[in-house]
Amino acid sequence: MAAAFGSSPSKYKLDRWFVKRFWRCWKVMTPSCSSTTFLLFVLLVGFALAAQMMVYNTGLIPSRFYEVLLARDKEDFSSLLISSLLIIIGVSLANSAMKFVSRILYVKWRELLCRKLHAGYFKHRAYYKLNVLDDKYDNVDQRITQDVERFCDTFRKVIIVVVVSPFTITYYTYLCYQSSGYLGPVSIYAFFVVGTILNKLIMSPIVNLVVKQEKLEGDFRFKHMQIRSNAESIAFYRSAGLEMRKTNSKLQSLIKVQTRIVTFESILFFSVNMFDYVGAILSYLIIAIALFGGKFDNMSTTALGGEISRSSFFAMYLINCCTQLIDLSVDVTNMAGYVHRIGQLLEVFSDMKTETEQKTKEHPEHFGVENLASQDSDVIFKFSCVSYAPPNCTDALVKDLDLEIRHGQNILVTGTTGSGKSSLFRILSGMWAPLSGEVIRFLPFDPKVVFFLPQKTFVTDGTLRQQLTYPCENLLLYGGHSEAGDEDEKLLGLLDTVGLANLCSRVGGLDSPVECKWEDMLTPGEMQRLSFARLFYQRPQVALLDEATSALDTSTESQLYSICKDFGITVSSVGHRRSLRQFHDFELNLDGEGGWEFKKIED
Repeated sequence: MAAAFGSSPSKYKLDRWFVKRFWRCWKVMTPSCSSTTFLLFVLLVGFALAAQMMVYNTGLIPSRFYEVLLARDKEDFSSLLISSLLIIIGVSLANSAMKFVSRILYVKWRELLCRKLHAGYFKHRAYYKLNVLDDKYDNVDQRITQDVERFCDTFRKVIIVVVVSPFTITYYTYLCYQSSGYLGPVSIYAFFVVGTILNKLIMSPIVNLVVKQEKLEGDFRFKHMQIRSNAESIAFYRSAGLEMRKTNSKLQSLIKVQTRIVTFESILFFSVNMFDYVGAILSYLIIAIALFGGKFDNMSTTALGGEISRSSFFAMYLINCCTQLIDLSVDVTNMAGYVHRIGQLLEVFSDMKTETEQKTKEHPEHFGVENLASQDSDVIFKFSCVSYAPPNCTDALVKDLDLEIRHGQNILVTGTTGSGKSSLFRILSGMWAPLSGEVIRFLPFDPKVVFFLPQKTFVTDGTLRQQLTYPCENLLLYGGHSEAGDEDEKLLGLLDTVGLANLCSRVGGLDSPVECKWEDMLTPGEMQRLSFARLFYQRPQVALLDEATSALDTSTESQLYSICKDFGITVSSVGHRRSLRQFHDFELNLDGEGGWEFKKIED
């Protein structure tokens, strides 16, 4: 299923996959020629070229001072001093502007990439498929957060050099040729080609190691998050020693890869530094060949000093332009690792979108609330000879299930652990695909129509109002506040109904910011009460309850089910307690071997 998404190589390097994925990222970061990021990019190039023009004039300052000082010209010295200061101020301004624009681009690029990834992540249940059903793509959260941030920050540093280098290399090649003949540029290019080939050979294994390192970083971080989320359970188990060994094992795997990266990067750093310093010697070698070859024999001592300074600057800066590209080796290897991880996600989301568009029958999308009245019967969900199993598994939990869920008929789903009770709801909601048969839905899975209550309540970040109205989008996403007093009374009434009357005062009000984590503040029973408060706020036609009262006493359970009946909510429940039978009309029992029995519950 999900394994078919985003096919890619088992190893990652600077190859066609890198180019393809980088181009996919670039199209997201720069969507059009009129986009803000493209205009900022053009502005960045403009500032970078302006800075290079200033650098050119700055590089000529020493030669001018040589000539003025050797000529002992006080008047020219004073004017040169002022013009040099102005040039330096110009360089500083251009560089500052370039840095500012590049940082703004970094922020904008990160926003665009994250929003694009979020758009794919929260559509077509990608968040569920990638985190629950498919383990092929590690640490999706890290790719969207950390990897995107590091990629954008590295890219904004690399792009300036890559874009400006063709202009500077071309211009200084011409100047170097004018001052020292063809030998200067040719020797510098040969030097650059050798350096590039050598560094490419060293870089190739680092890219794959960076991808592996980011995966292990995510695993290590997740282990600590797991301990933080389950600290109380670990304390009860007295398993701190075991968890420490497991955490250290994650750390050790990460350290091994990082050690290999450090080893390869030390070789790369040696190569980069060697070419940097050899480049400085090469510039003087080029000048020496021209000088000893008699190119400057007709010049005076004063003019010769200035010419040597200019020629050495041209050669050194051309070498600098080339070595800057070589120096990018480390950044490019890291960036390539991030590009592979981010691009892989974009491919997966694109594949999921394509798969969804190719489906010809999506019952939750094609049937609305108004269609219920047009049906010949009061059937709201229908299983027609359905067999189902966990994803990527062919051993059916339930075989050939024929079942109709009707409006006003409450169904209790029972069976042994692992018999497929909760999986039935996953099939019903479309989260899992059946092995065979057909699931027909005459109601959409909208919270105001069909509401699901899991055994473990999900509490998002936000205020108490946002918890109670979850998943009501307008309040949750935009932090909206109800202006009507009756809305507040309704919410406070719901809290009282489910036995959480004191919760509002505990957190300081419906709209008070809650700094601590809701999971740490509420007990499992309180979280299940909160889940029922959400249900009663929405008042849907149908409620699917997956052991939603397992942490509550039977008295509270009875009260909550009675309210569901008063509100006219059709209930389908997964549960083990015999006390649940009184609130249901039919029982669907799963035997754990693929068989099932549907029968009326007798009083």
